[in-house]
Order: sequence, then structure tokens, then C-alpha cells
Amino acid sequence: MYELVYSSLAVHQLEKLDEHMQERILLALERLRIRPMSSNVKRLVGMEGYRFRVGDYRVIFDIEQEKLRILVLQIGHRKNIYD
Repeated sequence: MYELVYSSLAVHQLEKLDEHMQERILLALERLRIRPMSSNVKRLVGMEGYRFRVGDYRVIFDIEQEKLRILVLQIGHRKNIYD
């Protein structure tokens, strides 16, 4: 199972969301720890990393395979996350 590591930006962005959305995202990230390359994960185009969809929100992350670590970089609404 992979370890989740959150950037300070991701923690700040997560705290700004309402409680229900926070729970949904955290639950989805727990599932991601078990299967990091699930069908809902897409590789980003034009930059390194991956994105994971949770409703209208996106989680931008990178995977360190050798350390079994998932680095959560950003969390935000789909209309704002790629800016």
C-alpha cells in the first residue's frame, strides 16, 4: 500500500472546501492508496504528474514508485485547477 504525502498547498486547498467534499476526496485518496493506477487516473499533458477525478474536483499528484509514495500536489475545482 502506498503512503500519502500532502503538499502544504494541497492541505490549504482541502481545508477551504466544505466538509462533505473533504470527506469525499479523502475517501477517494484512500482508495487511490490501494490502486494508484486505477481507471480514473489520467496522465497530465504538458507537465509531469497525474490527475484523479472526484466529482467536479481534481487531485493533482505524482507517484514515487520506488518509495511507494503518492505526493498530493494540488486539489481544486476542475475549472480552476489547470491554471
